[in-house]
Amino acid sequence: MTINTTAFKDKTLMITGGTGSFGNTVLKHFMNTDLAEIRIFSRDEKKQDDMRHRLQERSPELASKVRFFIGDVRNAQSVRDAMHGVDYIFHA
Repeated sequence: MTINTTAFKDKTLMITGGTGSFGNTVLKHFMNTDLAEIRIFSRDEKKQDDMRHRLQERSPELASKVRFFIGDVRNAQSVRDAMHGVDYIFHA
């Protein structure tokens, strides 16, 4: 998969279901782009914590661009809260 990085320069991406298999794949493809921030949105705090630790171990120089939000897509307010300032969303 080739990503046009100029379209994402200094933008914010949110991945709903970010700790699932598709969310992990999307994150992997976007980690080395010029995105300013990548938000992982999911309801599983344990998976988010595991993902955070893996990122810090494998890519400490990039881990700081990833932020984690606990919420459920069935709760509109939790999605709205996490979406503030987001430019792109992958709904996984």
